[in-house]
Amino acid sequence: MQAIENKIINRVYGNGRGWAFIKNDFLDLGSSAAIDQALSRLAKQGRVRRVIRGVYDYPRFSKLLDTTLEADIDKVARALARKFGWNIQVSGNAALNILGLSTQVPGSYLYLSDGKSCTYQLGRQELSFRKTKLKDIGLKSTESQLLVQAIIALDKRKLQASEIRAIKEYFDIQTRRKILRDARYTTSWVYEEIKRVFREDA
Repeated sequence: MQAIENKIINRVYGNGRGWAFIKNDFLDLGSSAAIDQALSRLAKQGRVRRVIRGVYDYPRFSKLLDTTLEADIDKVARALARKFGWNIQVSGNAALNILGLSTQVPGSYLYLSDGKSCTYQLGRQELSFRKTKLKDIGLKSTESQLLVQAIIALDKRKLQASEIRAIKEYFDIQTRRKILRDARYTTSWVYEEIKRVFREDA
């Protein structure tokens, strides 16, 4: 059991703070029951955090606030999608909030899904999935989906300088280049805006 715990925590640390995960992410390391027990022990030790039933995360920590931050909504949504085998897509308003482009304090995050419609409570935040037909599902990376949906939500308004800075702070240079490659086949005006945001990273 100790060996499995060590392997799990090494994988968790390797994915960095904020990563949300489910037992299926570790099934190559042992049986389902053994993984369940190991995750439960790691949560009791405070090395990982149980966010909701079946979903854990490696909490982010703010040095400025000297406190543990709430779970990363987008990563929790992706973990749930892996758990249930759903394809999901972040809604435009949720994408704006995640990227820090909205001035509204978000109380609810909506994702579109080819699975069932349901809602989860994560502390003070609400995470909802709505069954619908997905668009732009051909985007390979979650980062591309996030930025494309945020730009679409702006309804062809060009991003301001402060918004471009926020996007660049959210995505590192390697991720920006990945988005530029991945989003080439999305709607043309959306891709032109992405190129404008990341033009020096091309």
